[in-house]
Amino acid sequence: MKYVVNGGNKLFGKITVDSAKNSILPVIAATIMCDEECVIKNIPLYLDVIEMSAILEKLGKKVEVKDDNLIISGEIRSTSVIMAETKTLRSSIFMMGSILSKYRKAIFTYPGGCDIGKRPIDIHLEGLEKLGVKFTFANDLIYCDADKMKGSEITLNFPSVGATENLMMASTLIEGEITVIKNCAREPEIVDLANFINSMGGKVYGAGYETIVIFGVKRLHGTIYKCIMDRIATGTYLIAGAMCGGRIELAGTNPNFLLPLIVFLRNSGCKIDLFSDKIILENFTRLKSIGKIETETYPGFPTDLQSPVLVMQTISKGTSIVHETVFEARFKVVSELAKMGAKINVSERYATIVGVQKLKPANVICPDLRGGAGLVLAALSAKGRSEVDEIFHVERGYYNLEKNLKNLGANIEKTE
Repeated sequence: MKYVVNGGNKLFGKITVDSAKNSILPVIAATIMCDEECVIKNIPLYLDVIEMSAILEKLGKKVEVKDDNLIISGEIRSTSVIMAETKTLRSSIFMMGSILSKYRKAIFTYPGGCDIGKRPIDIHLEGLEKLGVKFTFANDLIYCDADKMKGSEITLNFPSVGATENLMMASTLIEGEITVIKNCAREPEIVDLANFINSMGGKVYGAGYETIVIFGVKRLHGTIYKCIMDRIATGTYLIAGAMCGGRIELAGTNPNFLLPLIVFLRNSGCKIDLFSDKIILENFTRLKSIGKIETETYPGFPTDLQSPVLVMQTISKGTSIVHETVFEARFKVVSELAKMGAKINVSERYATIVGVQKLKPANVICPDLRGGAGLVLAALSAKGRSEVDEIFHVERGYYNLEKNLKNLGANIEKTE
């Protein structure tokens, strides 16, 4: 599948932002800890959500979609997570914490996902070992024995989102034990997972801060829950509005999750109005270069918005530098942008961008999820016909991207 884009249109209108993929996936994994029915409301069927649900069904859970809700119930019949989906879905690793929490044993294959650099699961495994889990490795499989799992104090050597979430889940059903996790990731999605676990009767405290405390409980009960909005999708649409010009309103969103981007966009020349549950962006002039931007863990500038921001700098007046501190392979999109006339020089983890007046249309290929989204933005701003191919990458993290953009006035179609 590919997007065919006839770029050059200004964007006007209002859309509602979907729930966050990065919240939904660990929440789906957490339902393994509960046999009763869990309803996750207003679920956008991202490709990753479909694959995560497929893994649950193969393990024995009942999963159905009804009225835009994901309904999950029953017990898993197997604790062996060895299937094709895990090779393409990195988030399958979240199931390690939830399965060990409830069943105390598991077998996993190493997870896949976008090739954006080294993303080892060592932090996950080291933390779980401190809870008493024993691992053996053979034939690309991870054998997990948690029979002697107990509460502990764990200090992460890096505030990993996935490791923080895995350890929260693993600790949830260690009945009567207290686990303290220090140097935690602080992302809003961490808070969302804690709130979901607590809605099932868990006792997770401190999510969103550097230290999280979990009081182990005996069992969890069913719940009805709605995940937070997708701050990365929100940011992507804001950047689209900035690049194409016009006036857009994004509803159902929380501006507090995107303050570094909002400051950046304002400094670039955009007018932005913030409300408790919506953002309005307006721009009718050429953007200004921001000088330098550096990705950081939350609450710093998110690495998942680095590619869209880099694309924005290609048509901003002046020279800018993007420093990627999280994933060393986040610059794969640069070679595709060069086809569109972008002037970018990459040296190790730095990209220097000299803004051009306009990008030119071209046929490009998505290298990964966020780089692919960036190429869509480039095509929207380049007057003329572009094709963005291998969009399965993009659809892993954006739901109905072309429909939302069309609702804002973009000329974009998805085709074979």
